[in-house]
Amino acid sequence: MTKIRKTYGILSFAFAVAVLAAALFFSQGKMTVYAASMNPDSITSFEEEDTEGGRDGTERNLQGINISINDDAASLSTPVRGLLILTILSLAPAILIMLTSYTRIIVVLHFIRVAIGTQTSPPNQVMIGLALFLTFFIMGPTFQQVNERAIKPLDAGEITMEEAFQEAEEPIRAFMYQHGKLQTKDVNLFIDISGQPYEIDDSSGEDAYDEVPMTIIIPAFIIGELRQAFIMGFLIYIPFIVIDMVVSSVLMSMGMMMLPPTTISLPFKILLFILADGWNLVIRNLVQTFY
Repeated sequence: MTKIRKTYGILSFAFAVAVLAAALFFSQGKMTVYAASMNPDSITSFEEEDTEGGRDGTERNLQGINISINDDAASLSTPVRGLLILTILSLAPAILIMLTSYTRIIVVLHFIRVAIGTQTSPPNQVMIGLALFLTFFIMGPTFQQVNERAIKPLDAGEITMEEAFQEAEEPIRAFMYQHGKLQTKDVNLFIDISGQPYEIDDSSGEDAYDEVPMTIIIPAFIIGELRQAFIMGFLIYIPFIVIDMVVSSVLMSMGMMMLPPTTISLPFKILLFILADGWNLVIRNLVQTFY
């Protein structure tokens, strides 16, 4: 799984660099980004000014991307907007792992495979795909709020980029507070490491973390997710360890010490998982931990 993540990260970075180079190459010449309050008919084009020189009699360098801004409010052109979207997509794996329920889900699914004893079944592609779709299912309301409060107003030019980040941060914080295992001791750990004087009042609920920046909340949230995932993994291991102990005792009593116990216990563990409807049971309880 580590190799897959590294390969995906390298390919995403290379793709983003290639798109950036292509955007800069095709933007040579003229490109104007008008503000929402501007009238394009009343603005002299860069092409005319290039032939006659600037208004002050000096020649202008029109290489690259030229942005015209009026009253500090402007909308981005399609190439620049596409470049920003591709940059966000290149960072999507890190965002998906750190800010969503993906971490807990993928760790629990890995514990299931190891506890049963099947080395490569289900394969990594199936495990990652299942974890992704479960993450989209759990994070659907949060993603919808981010889209309604940040992405759509930004696309319409109603808010600035800084305001969009602030609006998108609030639903994600709400998810971490309500559905995640964000604990005060984890937040205090990173506050102590950073050396910043943030105070947390345990009796004030969610408002206690409003003054704490996301650079501290996110790693604290990840630690809480890992803790919860390992607790669930321990509970998953218990019935399968019992089967291994019973099979080992039977083989020892029969004098079959050269026969590996896992060879005999593996079919019984798979049978137990099937009879208990293990996938339904595990996925249901896993998803319900976020509700």
